[in-house]
Amino acid sequence: MSVPESRRIVLFRHAKADWPQVTDHERPLAERGRMDAAEAGRRLADTDIPFDLALCSTAIRTRETWKLAVHEFQHRPKTVYEERVYEASPGELIALLNETPDDAQNVLLIGHNPGVQGLADVLSGSADGDARERMSRRGFPAAAFAVLSFGGSWKTLEPGVATLLDYWAPSE
Repeated sequence: MSVPESRRIVLFRHAKADWPQVTDHERPLAERGRMDAAEAGRRLADTDIPFDLALCSTAIRTRETWKLAVHEFQHRPKTVYEERVYEASPGELIALLNETPDDAQNVLLIGHNPGVQGLADVLSGSADGDARERMSRRGFPAAAFAVLSFGGSWKTLEPGVATLLDYWAPSE
């Protein structure tokens, strides 16, 4: 009997966006968002997770967040800009992650609230240390991320199967 492979998912909310007179999809990052995105990138790089795939919303603010964050990585993972991440519910994000090829061990999803926070809550059936308490207390502010793990194939990802390993949010 084999032990299911452990996979990691990092759910990363875009950094703080500006509010110019453009459509929601076209909103760019604010100056603070640019700083927080780079800091989140440094924190993500510090996890030493070798990301195989990044799924990023097509919205301008998520693309800018990812560009600034990935600049801090030693190895740039394959990036797929996926319009289904924009305004997605937790269930829609699970369905998207279920399509992930099993050769991808570690996936980073760069998206939006309330979907990203909802997905972190729905997937995490358990948590290490105080990660859940910190996430509950802080919510999921702009540029926050949660690190989760689960065993099995991507097709088996469903509510409650993951462990929340870590959570980070920029200081306010």
